[in-house]
Amino acid sequence: MRPIRSLLALTLLGAGALPAQTPGQAPGSNTPTPSGASPAVTATAAAARVARSARTERAPDIDGRDDDAAWKAAPVIDAFRTFDPVEDGDPRFRTEARVLHDARNLYVFVRAHDPRPDSIVALLSRRDVRTPSDHLKLMIDSFHDRRTGYEFAVNPVGVKRDYYTYDDSREDVSWDAVWDVATRVDSLGWTAEFRIPLSQLRFPERDDHTFGLMIMRDIGRLNERIAWPTYRRSRPGIASQFGDLAGLTGLGAPRRLEVAPYVLTRNVSARTANGFARAQQQSVGGDLKYGVTPNLTLDLSVNPDFGQVEADPAVLNLTAFEVFQSERRPFFLEGTGIFAAGQDPTRLFYSRRIGRAPQLAGLVSDPTVRIPGQSTILGAAKLTGRLARGTSLGVLSAVTQEEHVRGTVIEPRTAFGVVRVAQDFRRGETGLGVMLSGMQRDDGDRAVAERLRGDALAGGVDLRHRFLNGGYQLNASAQASRVAGTPAAIARTQRGGVHYYQRPDDDLAYDSTRTSLAGTAASVALNKVSGTFRVNSLYERITPGFETNDVGFLSRADIQRTYAELLWVSRRPRAFWRNATATLFTSHQWTAGGMPLYHNIDAWTDVQFKNQKGVFVEAWVDQWGGSMCDRCAFGGPALRLSPSQNYFLQLTDDPRKAVSPLVAAILTRGDEGRSQLWRVRPLVRLRAGAQVSGELGTRYERNRNATQWVANVGSGAAMRSRFAHLDQHTLGVQARLDYTIRPTLSLQLYAEPFVSTGAYSDVREAVAPRAVKYADRFRSVDQEVEGFNAKQFRSNAVMRWEYRPGSTLFVVWQQGRDQGDRDPGDFQAWRDYRNLFGARPDNTLLVKASYWFGR
Repeated sequence: MRPIRSLLALTLLGAGALPAQTPGQAPGSNTPTPSGASPAVTATAAAARVARSARTERAPDIDGRDDDAAWKAAPVIDAFRTFDPVEDGDPRFRTEARVLHDARNLYVFVRAHDPRPDSIVALLSRRDVRTPSDHLKLMIDSFHDRRTGYEFAVNPVGVKRDYYTYDDSREDVSWDAVWDVATRVDSLGWTAEFRIPLSQLRFPERDDHTFGLMIMRDIGRLNERIAWPTYRRSRPGIASQFGDLAGLTGLGAPRRLEVAPYVLTRNVSARTANGFARAQQQSVGGDLKYGVTPNLTLDLSVNPDFGQVEADPAVLNLTAFEVFQSERRPFFLEGTGIFAAGQDPTRLFYSRRIGRAPQLAGLVSDPTVRIPGQSTILGAAKLTGRLARGTSLGVLSAVTQEEHVRGTVIEPRTAFGVVRVAQDFRRGETGLGVMLSGMQRDDGDRAVAERLRGDALAGGVDLRHRFLNGGYQLNASAQASRVAGTPAAIARTQRGGVHYYQRPDDDLAYDSTRTSLAGTAASVALNKVSGTFRVNSLYERITPGFETNDVGFLSRADIQRTYAELLWVSRRPRAFWRNATATLFTSHQWTAGGMPLYHNIDAWTDVQFKNQKGVFVEAWVDQWGGSMCDRCAFGGPALRLSPSQNYFLQLTDDPRKAVSPLVAAILTRGDEGRSQLWRVRPLVRLRAGAQVSGELGTRYERNRNATQWVANVGSGAAMRSRFAHLDQHTLGVQARLDYTIRPTLSLQLYAEPFVSTGAYSDVREAVAPRAVKYADRFRSVDQEVEGFNAKQFRSNAVMRWEYRPGSTLFVVWQQGRDQGDRDPGDFQAWRDYRNLFGARPDNTLLVKASYWFGR
């Protein structure tokens, strides 16, 4: 058995690599004043963006009123300016804010004047869901690094949202803090009174602090957005535009200890030899969050429950590429930004590899055996933070247990580790990062060793650099990987869809005796990120042996790609639009050896009108200029692709309406007119009063693909690939209903039935796969291919009650149905849906209760 603990120890080395931190040193204090600005002008501009907090010895009551004596002594912030629809414009209504603090909390009171209080838009929703309401939002950069911040938002009925912002512009919407706010609508408008515990923020230990601060207000019925200080959408970044909040003296050390134990009971369907029965599962666990230092937080999870309450969308994948599914589990979502490195943020770390569905479930042939949907995570730990000198750190370790069914191992015990360190320079205008990710499997079982890699290691460095007053940005990265295992496992890797070393017409050397595989990836991007005209450009190269799918996500190796994009961006209202963007885009791909894979030219425009309706139009041409597809034959010879023409249209309505429809449609024609795909997706968003909202949509797709791969025959240089004409129908329906009783109590309903059928005809063999004309590439063969009729139903109901801040009760009911053995190749919507709902359901009832202890 490989010593798994060695990888866990490796991930902790990141903490020892940190630069020394000098107590009392301000972030960026070694950075000179930007050149080109005179001291007098700089001082004047800074003074206009500075607010002060008043220290109070008596905390105000959090009741939405400003009648506490402490508020009378706090300086007023009132220089708010609009940023949408007009940048740096005069707001219609006055907004005032005051800030207080004591040793444990930051208090903010905001008065949003409105001459028509009865017209204030106040809609209920569950926490972290943005509605077209009025809003007030605080954005606090407690590190004062002008790169990161914490966001706290509320609407007039007290619905809270909180986010962590990083990299000056990105938002981590999964971040949740424990904080208080009270709102009130009165004759002058509405108010919000915030209490932000300092334990929820991160800042260095000093006697005197300055935080970054921005306060934003949305006026729903006018669709006007204002901010203090002036926020300019024409400039890149958000945190770098915050004002300064001075006067923060005597703040306590931002240490915290939070414990959230949980109990979970689950009732699930279990298949037996005589039918189905019910099985009960119970577990206990807990999460701990501890402030190791003022800037570093340790998250621990013991026997964690990482169950998601919303199912992945249904999909039928007929390509050679893995389908990417978004992360939905809270432990991995929080702080995800710190682990994003390089051009593709999931290439080195894709958290859904941890606790993935058992990879060797196909070894179990008994249909009565229940296969777990995911591997059990025994424990996970995460250390994250940002130091005073602008250093960001992220360390993550996790171990999943061995999964076996009646003696057959379907997923081995596995350890994962990730380390990320990034350093900012020039007050965040330049950043340099290093990342390392790895995996070790217990491959003592012979079947496991022959099928799965035993070790994986990947790492890289990345650079971000803004210049010319922040108007231009350079991004570059270099990465390397190595995987190791038995010859059988590495041979499977070479033959897999990421690599296809066995292709008969490439220059790759397939070696069945290899015990390791290594490769590199590199990219450089240069972008103009401000102004009316903007430019994006990229070059990237991935060698054939690059492999990161044990911890990261990589669709394919052996590729070079480049693109160039010219954008025109209008952020000022014109004759008939509020905002508008247009772009011209071209993209090209080759293998690492230079074989052309893809050539594209694309143009699109996106317009939001003054009445809040919108239109998006796009047209593009793919595969022009002799493009080859080295993945279409699933390891067979590369196939020349004929050019295709593509058109897309999307129309949207004003989201503030009670009934807001959306429709999207796409049309694609290729293979010299032999292939055609069209899809239409109508959707309507509904709102009944302030508490009930919903969404009902459908998507229908008709795909006539004249070049659908069905088989490879022969081997080596004699290999031939066979293709058929696929006639495919896909019909899916998505329905959501949210009922919010109050901001802390809500009910969500979600349902998605999905049917996709396909019939094959006209089977042909590629005898001249690189011929210019489509008809010259194939010859007909006598082969029958059975079609398919795949049906899925995913639904759930989630009741969420936050019975006290940070403590939550979930009651979840889930139902799934799958059917694929009826009417292959024949599509009849009503019959297929009737058969789907007649299939045996897999029901799960889950109750989870957690209790938050914190200080």
